[in-house]
Amino acid sequence: MSTIQDVAREAGVSVSTVSNVLNGRIDQMRQETLARVQAAMSTLRYRPSTLARQLKTGQTPIVGLLVPSIANPMYGCIAREVETYAQERYGYRVMIGNTYRDPAKEASFFEDLLSQGVRRVIVISSLANERHLETAAGRGMVVVSYDRRATEGEATRVDHVTPDNFGAARMATRHLIGHGHTRLAFATLTGMTMSRRDKIDGFLAAASEAGLSGRAQVLDSGPVNEYGDSMIAENGRALARRVAADDERPTGIVAVNDLMALGLMAGLRESGLRVPEDVSIVGMDGHFLAAISNPALTTVQLPVPAMAAAMVERVMHPHDEPMPASEQGLFTDITLVERESVAPPGSARPVTKQSRTRK
Repeated sequence: MSTIQDVAREAGVSVSTVSNVLNGRIDQMRQETLARVQAAMSTLRYRPSTLARQLKTGQTPIVGLLVPSIANPMYGCIAREVETYAQERYGYRVMIGNTYRDPAKEASFFEDLLSQGVRRVIVISSLANERHLETAAGRGMVVVSYDRRATEGEATRVDHVTPDNFGAARMATRHLIGHGHTRLAFATLTGMTMSRRDKIDGFLAAASEAGLSGRAQVLDSGPVNEYGDSMIAENGRALARRVAADDERPTGIVAVNDLMALGLMAGLRESGLRVPEDVSIVGMDGHFLAAISNPALTTVQLPVPAMAAAMVERVMHPHDEPMPASEQGLFTDITLVERESVAPPGSARPVTKQSRTRK
């Protein structure tokens, strides 16, 4: 079995250089040196002892990733990007837990991760109250929160990475308005996370800009059950039946995410309405399922790979001091992907082009 000394000899570097690579301390390292060390480890099939590393450092080379529900394919997509980047860049694996946006479950996971020597955690939650995350950070954990902004005016030990949810919803709404829709709706869920609040604000802002505030409504599809985000599509189907029964139904709907949009399209079809001829739908996420739905879903594509890389970098290289909200990570590189689920109101045939429009 190869040792760290064998790797150092093979790469022509010191043992401490190999140790720096193994522990992610590569900021000041030349790329050719890093490449030589990685090549040597591959040639010798070197695998560092996780137990030895934990005994020496008190930490395990694992990033914790807490998601509302891995049954939501969007979180599976994010998890894949996070794991790929963490493994290829730092040699870290990812441990996933489902929290269903329950702060008690999130706090319990922090205790479990601490006991396993895991000190770096990414949390997808968007809950307004992050006191339990601050508590974990105060105990020595590095915490990155995804899909919410930091609270304005407060410094925090929790780092934040989020897409521009306000801009995404505004972009989706402007797209419907640009196709002539004046009866607009935003489809969401019971429970106001920060990301949902930002999306609703973006929707209402676009409607106001067009003078349509009085004809824009927010539709609550109700709470999800104990299976959490995996049931969002079912909420969309149920909401579609309510929409179909309304003689003054909206002709253009922005969905809180792609799962909701897909559920809406299924429910409208089951109710005898056509998408986009009777109702146009726009989602937000840019998940691969949007491209293979029938009709193909127009959606706002979020920069998932870039955000995943940023989350891993921030969890591996924490800031020494609490950061103000102004220094938190907001990703504005969102893209509208036009497909077949949007057409002018009462259109006889759908728009068939597929194109991208950047914010």
